[in-house]
Amino acid sequence: MTLFHNITINHYLILGSVLFAMGAFGILFRRNAIIMLMCIELMLNAVNITLVAFSKMWNQTDAQVFVFFIMVVAAAEVAVGLAILMMLYRNHHTTDTTVLNKLKF
Repeated sequence: MTLFHNITINHYLILGSVLFAMGAFGILFRRNAIIMLMCIELMLNAVNITLVAFSKMWNQTDAQVFVFFIMVVAAAEVAVGLAILMMLYRNHHTTDTTVLNKLKF
């Protein structure tokens, strides 16, 4: 008998909800842009865990293919976000998102 024999879908759903909540709290309460990007990735990965758990439960591989595309889009989102962040840092010498109000007209 292995250690992971009693893991059910409820465990994956609890893990996904805890990770999503951590990401949501990070978005709401942190102002560092790098931390905010990491929290967005954490939320996307929490949804991916949930999708894979349900696809395993229903013996469907469609959701696992969909998760692959979510990961590709998330990687592109991080690349664009980091490029914007680099320009923000180059112009304002900070990654704090509260200085973004300087960009208003």
